[in-house]
Amino acid sequence: GELLANAGYKIVFVDINMTIINEINRKREYTVYVMDTLQDSIKINNISGINTASPDFIKEFQNCSLIATAVGPTNLPIIASSLAYAINVRRKLLLTEPFNIIACENSLNASTALKKAIMAHLCEEGIAFLEQYCGFPNAVVDRIVPPVTFNNILDVAVERYYEWNVEKSGFRGEIPKIPGLTLVDKLDAYLERKLFTLNSGHAICAYLGYLSGFQTIDAAIKNQEIFDVVSGAMQESGEALIRKFSFDPIKHSDYINSILERFRNPYLLDDVVRVCREPLRKLSSHDRLIKPLKACSSYNIFSRNIIIGIAAALNYDNPEDSQSREMQTLLRNYGVR
Repeated sequence: GELLANAGYKIVFVDINMTIINEINRKREYTVYVMDTLQDSIKINNISGINTASPDFIKEFQNCSLIATAVGPTNLPIIASSLAYAINVRRKLLLTEPFNIIACENSLNASTALKKAIMAHLCEEGIAFLEQYCGFPNAVVDRIVPPVTFNNILDVAVERYYEWNVEKSGFRGEIPKIPGLTLVDKLDAYLERKLFTLNSGHAICAYLGYLSGFQTIDAAIKNQEIFDVVSGAMQESGEALIRKFSFDPIKHSDYINSILERFRNPYLLDDVVRVCREPLRKLSSHDRLIKPLKACSSYNIFSRNIIIGIAAALNYDNPEDSQSREMQTLLRNYGVR
């Protein structure tokens, strides 16, 4: 929202939460609080909100050039039907201005996954229209956004650091000029660098922190045993990344150190339970724990610290997390293997 506002876009938020939508339409602005050593606040104004089921969603969709999602990867199939319906309306009205949908989610190739989910709801003509006029560039978004509660429910806390890397070849029509959006030719290296380093380290820190009784990531990473495992896991996966993508070892070491510093940020109050949630997804074969382990295995890199992180995830037993409950049931019934 901040980057698009700065680029001059009219921003319309779409959600099913009418409390949020009504507040957006009442206040027409929100504040982004940068929680770091140097703190800052940025007002984003001239915004509006609509419900996904509202006819206004279809009207807005007819005129927009860029759609960005931030709903969580497991929710992409849920919003796919609404997007497919809106694309069909655009086709029937013969609106052939190219547009792009970027899934800004914490997973690999989320835009491609969303495209497949949308296509499942389209007829042959709809699929042909989508292929010709709608781009789905994959993206890597990197910014820690903790669930800090403000008096204004619209306000948000963020760390100062951010990256938004988007694959150039995925766009249809003119590529938008958005300061802060970095166009890249090959996204795979950026995707795996983030997944194997930030996402993996964040998760391992959280699961070990939960088992040790820490409430926040910065408190957990200050524990020397946890720090050693998190740092060691990043170095193990880093060795695989260096071999696979020919990363500069010194630059990648600097990248690891910068992430460890971000974890130490005491102003974010980054909640351990938030980072732990959805353990089954995070333990899936192409996510932040198993995928780097498999990469290390393919290069015969022994990954003791990644394995400890996976063991910590399997021991995440939180009755308030539905996936944790399901995982513990599976472990009891079938065992770890």
